[in-house]
Amino acid sequence: MNNQAFLFLIFIINGILVGFLFDIFRVLRKSFKTSDIITYIEDILFWIVAGVLTLYFIFNYNNGEIRFFIFLGIILGISIYILTISKYFMKITVGIISIIKQIVKKIIIYPLKFILNIVKKLLFRPISFIIINIRKIFTKNKINFLHYFKNIKKSQKSTKNET
Repeated sequence: MNNQAFLFLIFIINGILVGFLFDIFRVLRKSFKTSDIITYIEDILFWIVAGVLTLYFIFNYNNGEIRFFIFLGIILGISIYILTISKYFMKITVGIISIIKQIVKKIIIYPLKFILNIVKKLLFRPISFIIINIRKIFTKNKINFLHYFKNIKKSQKSTKNET
């Protein structure tokens, strides 16, 4: 009987770990926007990891024997975790990730935007200016060339008519 009480406690711990794992996936979903396909992949990944964790506990602590009290222990562990720790873990972790995202935005993204603006001003504006002026020159000369060739054709027609 003492062994079964120990096993029941082990599977309560397993349930707490499964609940913790579930919260990790929930934190990721709340912190980062993902597409539906990524959400489906995360769900599959959660169930695979939770299943492997549970199977590890079953084989390591109960020699692969599946008993009813194992499921009760897991359900009780998940319930204990969700009713006690989950709420605080979610708030704290989502808050920490939010702060980290803001820091990353200020330290990495804003300086990169600043550098890109400088590069635009120093590199792209002169290149754009040159390209625009080349187009203007080409368009202006194209019109001059067209007038020139029209005049040549007119003069050739007039010389043919005279002869």
